[in-house]
Amino acid sequence: MRVGVPKEIKVQEYRVGLTPGAVREYVAAGHQVTVESGAGSGIGASDEVYRRAGASIAEAAREIFAKSDMIVKVKEPQKSEWAQLREGQILFTYLHLAPDPEQAKGLLASGCTAIAYETITDARGHLPLLAPMSEVAGRLAIEAAGAALKRSAGGRGLLLGGVPGVQPARVVVLGGGVVGTQAARMAAGLGAEVTVIDRSIPRLRELDDLFAGRVRTRFSTIEAVEDEVFAADVVIGAVLVPGASAPKLVTRAMLKSMRPGAVLVDVAIDQGGCFETSHPTTHAEPTYEVDGVVHYCVANMPGAVPVTSSQALNNATLPFGLMLANKGFAAVLENPHLRNGLNVHRGRVTNKAVAESLGLEFAPVESGLAA
Repeated sequence: MRVGVPKEIKVQEYRVGLTPGAVREYVAAGHQVTVESGAGSGIGASDEVYRRAGASIAEAAREIFAKSDMIVKVKEPQKSEWAQLREGQILFTYLHLAPDPEQAKGLLASGCTAIAYETITDARGHLPLLAPMSEVAGRLAIEAAGAALKRSAGGRGLLLGGVPGVQPARVVVLGGGVVGTQAARMAAGLGAEVTVIDRSIPRLRELDDLFAGRVRTRFSTIEAVEDEVFAADVVIGAVLVPGASAPKLVTRAMLKSMRPGAVLVDVAIDQGGCFETSHPTTHAEPTYEVDGVVHYCVANMPGAVPVTSSQALNNATLPFGLMLANKGFAAVLENPHLRNGLNVHRGRVTNKAVAESLGLEFAPVESGLAA
């Protein structure tokens, strides 16, 4: 198969769809890989490094889109990119379609087969291609919160871990999944007072065992969320509903009862955000203030550490990418986990959660669309 890797064009996105090491694996499996010139610059991989790995270099993205059977990216395609996709072409990347009807419309019009990293599953029902970026984002969330808490950034002027004799910051994590666990780990490690809120009692038990009492856990109710958010210095939004828009757990009205200079970090912003007042920001201007509360809502947090992120992402995507390269769309039909990753195929939405979020008809591949 002809596999193409365009350079990411989202603002301040430095990751790359295939690292040179991953390219070697595709080439060893008999596939042709073409990489856009400069695609690996964010991770320090020159065109020559990619040539040595077995790739050919294209000077422009249009060559990649015109000649490739499968496009491998990191972030969702931008308007200029989805306009170049075509029927029968496979797009393998993060999509986050639920809060992005414009992108969904573009992909549907193209007729391409779009497979989303974030909805591919494993045998345990987990999301193995989302997990590595969730790990990175969860850890970065605490770094971002610490910076935003500084008085010069509009925050309360607190040090997350405090010092002897001075109370540390109170960090509340909404959601006990991968992002929430990593955020709690980092915050607790810095000495903050940490509470994790989740709706799964078994998960709360696991977290209690994992942190051995260093992190408080609370079952998620309206009252519990209000109690913790109103007393918090930092709130990490880490709630995920696979494929669907994130639930709004912190409303605009609640901000008035929060501490002035408190910080909200919305890691769920790719899925629409779990704070009512959230809107996507960039690494160039990561924060804004609403009612005296600082919001950090960068939509591609792992892009700030592209070497770590690209390597971790490629470790997870490589087995699935090779399945697609080896068998084409047949791999989707044969593998139920890849099938869960299928979001759009031949002008139809094939993921139920995405379809419901967008108000579009759901057309599963079993209906015959795959033929």
